[in-house]
Amino acid sequence: MREKMRAALPLAIVVGVIAYAWTHFAFNFTFHWFTAGDLGNGLELPRNFQLIVPAGFVGWGFFFAAGADNRAIVKVATGVLSGGLAALATIALSSTTADFPDFWGIALWVGVFSVPLVLLGAFDEWLSVPASFGAFASVFFYWIATGLDFWFPSGGGGPNTVAALADPTTAGTGAFGGVISMPYGWMWFSISVSMLCGILLGVASVRLTGLVTGLFGRGDQAIVDGDGSAQPQRV
Repeated sequence: MREKMRAALPLAIVVGVIAYAWTHFAFNFTFHWFTAGDLGNGLELPRNFQLIVPAGFVGWGFFFAAGADNRAIVKVATGVLSGGLAALATIALSSTTADFPDFWGIALWVGVFSVPLVLLGAFDEWLSVPASFGAFASVFFYWIATGLDFWFPSGGGGPNTVAALADPTTAGTGAFGGVISMPYGWMWFSISVSMLCGILLGVASVRLTGLVTGLFGRGDQAIVDGDGSAQPQRV
């Protein structure tokens, strides 16, 4: 146990630093830098494209779970893209099948698209099914949080301006008082990009851990098993 803790320490420190940097950057990007007007409370109205902090961590976690190597980059990236596209199709088709207030159309297409996501497991050398389901769930969850645009009338809000936010007819119905409401297409794109950023965060954490252990002249460094645990390895 002590040896495992010692081996995992450089990785844990690097992950902590990168987690801080990602959270700080993504929040500032969304609420201070890439914005559409002053909200009058110290924040600004996010544009339709946003960096979603939790989605980055989801992509990062799946990279570790897939083995944290070069093959994991491909498997998780294809999983993110396939799962995200399945969720996008679910939103579009369920909304045309049965709109507000009937949920059965949503439930129907969630069930339908779960089938091909599992069948994609036949290509497990190139695609991570858990990452596909994670991407599907992330897009679907954020669709709910941002107002169920296209299923619920004006769920994504109207014009992305402070004036539209102040008008109850165009404000959107998402969480955070409608501030993060966005059209479902942009919501899918924001989640997908943020999850792909998470893969890059995972790559950076592994590479920087190797650099840190090398700089300190350690004879061992942490590698990440498929279950996400760190194990010592001689280098």
